[in-house]
Amino acid sequence: MDDEDAPPQLVDVSQLPDPAPSTSEDDTPAQARVPITLVTGYLGAGKTTLLNYILTEKHGKKIAVIMNATDIEKPLTVNQDGQEVTEWMEVGNGCICCSVKDSGVMAIESLMARRGTFDYILLETTGLADPGNIAPIFWVDDNLGSSIYLDGIVTLVDAKNILHLLDAPTAEETVSNHSNNDSGHEHKHEHKGPVLSMAHMQISHADVIILNKADLVSPAELQHVRDRIVAINSAARIHVTDHSKTPQIEGVVLDLHAYDHLDAETVDLFAQRGHSHLDPAISTIALTVPQISPAQVSLVDEWLRSVLWDSKLPAIVPGGAPSPKDFEIHRLKGILAIEDGTTRIIQAVRDVFEIRDAEPAEDSNTQCKIVLIGRGLGADALPWQRNFEDCLKRVQK
Repeated sequence: MDDEDAPPQLVDVSQLPDPAPSTSEDDTPAQARVPITLVTGYLGAGKTTLLNYILTEKHGKKIAVIMNATDIEKPLTVNQDGQEVTEWMEVGNGCICCSVKDSGVMAIESLMARRGTFDYILLETTGLADPGNIAPIFWVDDNLGSSIYLDGIVTLVDAKNILHLLDAPTAEETVSNHSNNDSGHEHKHEHKGPVLSMAHMQISHADVIILNKADLVSPAELQHVRDRIVAINSAARIHVTDHSKTPQIEGVVLDLHAYDHLDAETVDLFAQRGHSHLDPAISTIALTVPQISPAQVSLVDEWLRSVLWDSKLPAIVPGGAPSPKDFEIHRLKGILAIEDGTTRIIQAVRDVFEIRDAEPAEDSNTQCKIVLIGRGLGADALPWQRNFEDCLKRVQK
């Protein structure tokens, strides 16, 4: 049996207790938001095996698992005798698991009714799911956003088969020429150039990549696959494993904090890897500028809106560097080092982004760095670098 068809072993099926009622609304502090990790990857990559592994390991967390959400954007409800039914079953380690192929949003809403019985959520997507359509929901949905937060996107990659999925995808594995962004606006242009597969999309959106089934390839083949992954997404952390057994769980699948801070190691990766153009469909570019003034933060916001919302570099100065045509940003991360000693971080998935305060950088010489991952960014990062610099020059320091 394929590991994608094997759910976690269910034990002691019972009705889970409701959370203890609060004694007083005034005396009860607001509950902290619950982190959620999206676990994605193509069919057979090992997602369900990973979840089984996590649920049987000792990690000190009570985890709620939602398996194979069919379509989180179009909630489907499981019906039994005309009534909506969502079953949650106890599994080992004090965790619970959704036992039906319910939709992500419905399952999460049902799960939050049991708030207090778990402290982490893992959402496994289908093998053909685009995480870029799922992740922004946890930012723009006010009801979900008040109770949970996106901790990160983990993509499992099958080391044995990934190159075939990238280079020769079948029709159902390719991405549609026309796509809708997460604000509901359709991009009217067609995607031109190399074929873009769902495997590309899943890798490009990842914060962590688990390169699985390493035991099925030679060291040389594994290095080739790793180089290809870095060519698509040089900002993601890569963990090599077999049978989905990660050397540790915290920091690999749990407690990623991919959207609430960027550490010094990640910043160094931006600078070291720079522009990546080994994959024809998806590439990464890194932009670096000196520290900026507080007044220039709004210009960064304006630049991001043009790049992420309109898919074009803003026209800053006449005769400036030519803008890449027909591009689309899938993932963006950045650190803004401000001259007053403060720091901002930038996080974006597709056209949904935020600039938020962060802990001051330990190194007073830290520069501003932005990494963009997407389609059609071009073979040269210079137009992007010059355009970003021109944008910042509009306010004198």
